[in-house]
Amino acid sequence: MADGVGPAALLSDPAGQAGLAKRLDLMLRPEPARVVLRPFIPAENGSVEGQHMKSRAERILDRVLALGEQDLRVELDRAVSSLADRHRDVERLLQRRFYDMSDRFLGGRTVSPEQALLAGAYFAEEYSFEAAALFNPSIVPHPDQTGLPAGAARFVLSLRGVGEGHVSSISFRTGEITAEGKITVNPPSRWATSPTIETVPGGAADDPGLRLFYGQHDDLSQVVIFPISFHQRHGIEDLRLVRFSEEDGHVSYFGTYTAFSGEAVRQELLRTDDFVTFELNALRGRLSATKGMALFPRRIDGRYAMLGRHDHENIWLLKSNDLYAWDSGEIIVSPRWPWEFVQMGNCGSPIEIDEGWLVITHGVGPIRNYCLGACLLDKKDPSRLIARSTHPLIRPGSDTRDGYVPNVVYSCGAIVVGRTLLLPYGVADSFTAFASVPLDRLLLSMT
Repeated sequence: MADGVGPAALLSDPAGQAGLAKRLDLMLRPEPARVVLRPFIPAENGSVEGQHMKSRAERILDRVLALGEQDLRVELDRAVSSLADRHRDVERLLQRRFYDMSDRFLGGRTVSPEQALLAGAYFAEEYSFEAAALFNPSIVPHPDQTGLPAGAARFVLSLRGVGEGHVSSISFRTGEITAEGKITVNPPSRWATSPTIETVPGGAADDPGLRLFYGQHDDLSQVVIFPISFHQRHGIEDLRLVRFSEEDGHVSYFGTYTAFSGEAVRQELLRTDDFVTFELNALRGRLSATKGMALFPRRIDGRYAMLGRHDHENIWLLKSNDLYAWDSGEIIVSPRWPWEFVQMGNCGSPIEIDEGWLVITHGVGPIRNYCLGACLLDKKDPSRLIARSTHPLIRPGSDTRDGYVPNVVYSCGAIVVGRTLLLPYGVADSFTAFASVPLDRLLLSMT
């Protein structure tokens, strides 16, 4: 485990909130060696003389099937050995990839097991899903809280990993926080797993959803959710996880995220009960394009509730009887202080505490600086703002301003353990840092 507590640096604010947030000596940086095996489909490049009726994939398969037995074995051994120390069950993965593609171009031909494996290798690629960046975390209680000391909690951390082509995927870590506020994050597994994928009836009427099955993995960090559908092909961005309790006591984990096709963005919803099987569905309705959507952890007066940033400037409260349809909402928090004059928004799902709904916010000020603050909403009527930060809890500093997008600190979710707020946050769209905040001092600092 990586220990998250050492000589802590204070994240001070010159206007009077010095020392409120304590930055921890814990950072998560991208690891290019973490790769997942994903489908590769060669682009079409026009017809080839004499083969104008065949696709490029069919032509590749023709070349594989034309190999002699010795050449076939040499190439297959080379492909399998290159993957063996980076992936488990390599032959099963290659076989599955071949049969995923075979109905498109096999044309009734019979192939040997070796030919199928080598053909599968030609239609797969390694993807370094966090080669460039690892940031914008969210955090929720882990489903398994057994075997912990009194007052401690185990958590799941989701992260936005950025790889080749600046395409974003979802990855995970696990960790613990003690009653004294000591934080550890478990190192990631050397393995990463690609899912078995099937379509399911979707949230959007014209669009099927996806069900992803990752098998009984022994470490959640092995799960990687990379873009699969047309609407996601340029990235799955900024998952905001929440542990959701239904009125009958059933617990699920939901997460809203932005799907980017390259031309358009839309909001989609992830759902899982066990972090083994995940369903991904599009949201619909007039307000479903709201950026930063984050679900409350339970219904409010029998209805689902969300926070979002529908107009790219204010925080909105949305309500719906349908988890996948969002048509009505109202502005509840607007920019007030100089560090949020450009825009403000919620950073994740509201956290239910005795005093109300605690919401971590972001504000954008001069030179497009992103800072983090907080507000408190009424527990019975979350449209009513009780209090808010007058100054940032965290702002970009001399060692947290440089990266792919300078002057940005940003979070997709926090957690309260006891009376301590644990706040993971992204730095400059590049890496992840952590801070802790005494909850009582935070509430007293608000206006």
